[in-house]
Amino acid sequence: MPDPVTLYVCTTCRAEGDASEPRAGARLLSSLSEALAERPAAGIRIEPVECLSVCKRACTVAVASPGRWTYVYGDLDPATSAATILDGIGLYADTPDGIVPWKARPQAFKSGVVARVPPLPQPMPEAAE
Repeated sequence: MPDPVTLYVCTTCRAEGDASEPRAGARLLSSLSEALAERPAAGIRIEPVECLSVCKRACTVAVASPGRWTYVYGDLDPATSAATILDGIGLYADTPDGIVPWKARPQAFKSGVVARVPPLPQPMPEAAE
């Protein structure tokens, strides 16, 4: 079974011109949680975070997993993008390194990619004495 995938959701994101509460990021978190409940075997853990520092590209999420690249995506619609996000993360989870071929990515991930961060390096083995 592949490593679990963590989806970080910025709960403080506020969409431009959006004065309603809860904020757009919190609404996205709610939509994602509801959509994930319908996919119990997805192997995705959702973690709310206070800020991903991508305020100009609300709503923002990050997807990470041990040994895989981490991606940050923005410009997501809190009302309509939950299924697209979960579909894209399913593709990510099916790869050994987190790199989904460009053509296979959902459009929201193509246009909304903010950053790609390399996996943490494996610890160096201690030198034999």
